[in-house]
Amino acid sequence: WNSRIFPDIDPLVVSKNDRVRVRVGNLTMTNHPIHMHGYDFEVTCTDGGWVRPEARWPEVSVDIPVGAMRAYEFDAKHLGDWAIHCHKSHHTMNAMGHDVPTFIGVDKSKVTKKIRMVQPEYMPMGTNGMADMAEMSMELPANTIPMMAGWGPYGPLEMGGMFSVVKVREGISAGDYSDPGWYENPPGTQAYEWTGELPEFAKAADASTSITLKPHSGKT
Repeated sequence: WNSRIFPDIDPLVVSKNDRVRVRVGNLTMTNHPIHMHGYDFEVTCTDGGWVRPEARWPEVSVDIPVGAMRAYEFDAKHLGDWAIHCHKSHHTMNAMGHDVPTFIGVDKSKVTKKIRMVQPEYMPMGTNGMADMAEMSMELPANTIPMMAGWGPYGPLEMGGMFSVVKVREGISAGDYSDPGWYENPPGTQAYEWTGELPEFAKAADASTSITLKPHSGKT
């Protein structure tokens, strides 16, 4: 973005309850579907001009064609740090991949010994997710961009390249775009490791789609 890659891309800093407009112009040679976490938004402008209010549509991703511009708007109601990034399919090589077999949790120590017999420099990856790549800090040629880079408050971020963070905070002054640092989650709102008894393993009877019915309120 602006000739930079993450983590050298500035965050998008906004004050809570601001009406925010993000304008993206694509000067590359491929399209870029821009996706933002935490919010849905309205596409409000294209190269052809402003979209009439009655014609705007809700999105969480908007595709920017080559040589084109799109603008979208949202109300910054939710405090926190929200990822914003390109949603190209090649990003499935990292933690955004779904329904793709991975090595997460797999002990590869034995196969590593065998592979190193023919390739001594082999390093196993993926056991703890693609964040392993950042932790290794592998040496790369001077003209090579790392697959992922950057660190967050809990360790390496499993994203890179066209990636940044929308930082929504209370009381940001108009025109102040300085980085406020990482969001401090209120006590009791963070995920934590469960060490108690686990429930019985559940598996679907077949591969067909099942729909959970909406609970009946008892009202007619």
